[in-house]
Amino acid sequence: MTVAVSILPEQQLAALNAAYDQAVARRRLRLLLGVVVFAAALLLAAIGAEVNLRTLFTYFGNFVSYFDRILTLDNGQRVWTDVGEWLWGWRKWLKMLGETLLISYVGTLIGATFAFVLNFFAAENTSPAPWLRFTVRRLLEFARTVPGIVFALIFVIAFGLGPMAGVLAIAIHSTGALGKLFSEIVENADMKPVEGIRSTGASWLSCMRFAVVPQVTAGYASYALLRFEINVREASVMGFVGAGGIGQELVVAIRKFYYSDVSAILLTIIVTVFVIDITTGWLRGRLFGKEART
Repeated sequence: MTVAVSILPEQQLAALNAAYDQAVARRRLRLLLGVVVFAAALLLAAIGAEVNLRTLFTYFGNFVSYFDRILTLDNGQRVWTDVGEWLWGWRKWLKMLGETLLISYVGTLIGATFAFVLNFFAAENTSPAPWLRFTVRRLLEFARTVPGIVFALIFVIAFGLGPMAGVLAIAIHSTGALGKLFSEIVENADMKPVEGIRSTGASWLSCMRFAVVPQVTAGYASYALLRFEINVREASVMGFVGAGGIGQELVVAIRKFYYSDVSAILLTIIVTVFVIDITTGWLRGRLFGKEART
């Protein structure tokens, strides 16, 4: 079966080609302008941040040599040639690492509890009043905007050195971060069950308990487990300001130039985070299926 192909007149084809060329030219011009604006913004940001490429490349060798030093024992051998010498303080480090995990666990548990209570007041579709939603949202923003290490420093000054400062700092920061995430989950919940329960004369609390919470429990647990993993890393850094945990031992090793100890402590932290990441991912998938693991 033959198909007839209509050929437009040359004048009409020329007009169409000209319009196409103009559209392509405009698109390329917009792309070029975007690249120029991006490059200018990057240059201004580099100037404002005092980024000096000459300094970067001049002293880059110091960065590489530091990793070479932390992988070398005092006798000049590599750390993996004498694991016993490298991990000489493993009992003490594991004890302090356990303290870090406890700080993270308690802080995450407290933060998740407060976030669970406050997120219903911050969500647009469940908050009882606009002024209450505004107040709770600003409170959560403050809690997650201030870095956790700043809270830790404040609490160290107030309550002294030790894990209590780290627990309080992680609890406040986790409240703000999880409260935001929890409220977004609630805002995406199906409100038809809420309307059905409300039509029976149930209270606001009953609507949340029986219509909203069953829908969002999996998301809450998934984000809380993810936050625990993040808090383990944060708790390690908070030890730099005396908030307890293995971070205190790490900063001592850095300040005293115990290079092999630095790599050994970093190894314990990295392995612990890997294990927690794998375990929490498996747990989320086991309890709530593949969707909660993504």
